[in-house]
Amino acid sequence: MTSQLYTLEVLRLATSTADLRPLDQPQASVEKRSPTCGSRVRVDVVVDEQGRIADLGAQLQACALGQASTALMAAHAKGRSGPEIGAARDALRAYLANTAESPGEWPGLEIFAAARSHPGRHAAILLAFEAAAEAATAAAR
Repeated sequence: MTSQLYTLEVLRLATSTADLRPLDQPQASVEKRSPTCGSRVRVDVVVDEQGRIADLGAQLQACALGQASTALMAAHAKGRSGPEIGAARDALRAYLANTAESPGEWPGLEIFAAARSHPGRHAAILLAFEAAAEAATAAAR
């Protein structure tokens, strides 16, 4: 059953995070850690005058699911605000908890369908969205 979690698409996305790097001069940085598995993700952001992400960096030590989620978050975060990323996080959380049929509007999150029946993996999947939402909101203040 666990093998369903680590699809070729999840593993491909996980390896794509090798290109992510911390920013040299972020306006805000937030690190989140999953108490369940120990995965850690730090997201650095710079926002523009409208409070939208202009640049994003990340550093992570996470399982393949956390890495894949970070890759999807990073690929689509530029131009979005903290509240928009928070809404994506909330939609993903509801999807994982089986209280929503769809993971929301954020591209690619349906790859976590198999994780819905594995609550111990949910925290790692949500880390990057939690960190990015907090960092973008803090930088916009």
